[in-house]
Amino acid sequence: MSFTRRFVVSGLFLVLAACAQGTKGPVDSAGRPLEPLTVVTATGEHAFMVEIADDEAERQRGLMFRQPLEADRGMLFEFEVAAEQGFWMKNTPSSLDIVYISEDGHIVSIASHATPFSEAVLSSNGAAKGVLEVRAGRMGEIGAKAGDVVRHPFFHN
Repeated sequence: MSFTRRFVVSGLFLVLAACAQGTKGPVDSAGRPLEPLTVVTATGEHAFMVEIADDEAERQRGLMFRQPLEADRGMLFEFEVAAEQGFWMKNTPSSLDIVYISEDGHIVSIASHATPFSEAVLSSNGAAKGVLEVRAGRMGEIGAKAGDVVRHPFFHN
């Protein structure tokens, strides 16, 4: 079989394998599904691809034991009810910005540069239905502040 034919057959096999696994959208290098999310600030719209933590086990594990995030990556924690939220950095080796988000997608507060491995609880200081974790300093780089908007289908905006 020629190189070209083997290349085409191999490519077709990979496409069919992905379809058989039910791949529905983008994934990260570990195969975790990603969804688009946008943070709108005075400096413009800033696109991220996020993992979703929407059940208790995923929310408990979060980004523990993970390598530092890329600038355009994050994790969105989704809660059924907007309430005071508190996050910590137990078993999390890299610093993060923790963004607390209201039901309508407005930023409630930002805990910047959360200390790795800390068990200190960082409070939302208001009702939050979602929490976005991104690489430390990223919210400062894009000029995000309380009141700015996060766009994602989870929020009513």
